[in-house]
Amino acid sequence: MSSRDDILSTIRMRRSAGLPRPPRYAARLVADDLSVRFAERAMAEAAEVRFLDRLDEVPAAVAHILRARNLAAPIHLPPDVRMDVWSWDTGIIRERTLPEPDDAALAIAPFAIAETGTLVYSSSASAPASWHFRPGLEIAVVAAANILPRFEDVLTRMKNNGALATTINLVTGPSRTGDIEQTLELGAHGPKALSILVVKS
Repeated sequence: MSSRDDILSTIRMRRSAGLPRPPRYAARLVADDLSVRFAERAMAEAAEVRFLDRLDEVPAAVAHILRARNLAAPIHLPPDVRMDVWSWDTGIIRERTLPEPDDAALAIAPFAIAETGTLVYSSSASAPASWHFRPGLEIAVVAAANILPRFEDVLTRMKNNGALATTINLVTGPSRTGDIEQTLELGAHGPKALSILVVKS
């Protein structure tokens, strides 16, 4: 064996041995209740958060949000929300058309991240990404049980459920930009405002 072969053999042997990976660092979440932590972080990013006891309280909460913001009654529902799933007896008109910049739209968030106050959406034909980037007001519904500590936990849950989508959209508060003179402006594009309904059960 030549000196060259000896050197290369030593390099290969040491490379294959590898080094132990250091443990992954993750900051400890302060709040014991993940929904409380999520709400704190989301509100810090200029989102409005309301807690509901039951899913059937959504229509009344939507009506209250629209009235409080002096918005017209129509609410745009994505294809994955059935029209008859709730009792819409609050005078709210439901639309199936794509929301425009001055419209309000409802969206169901499969998951949320407590660490950052972020809503997590999987894009599909029944849950188009346009619902999160076009409307003036997005009203998001998320189950408290689906609020997970970190983004990695969401990805693991999606993978285990066989629901890891090609495209995942993350929404943390209203849209914002600092392009002009480095001045932060909220509502630069959709959503201009974000209300989140956390359903406890």
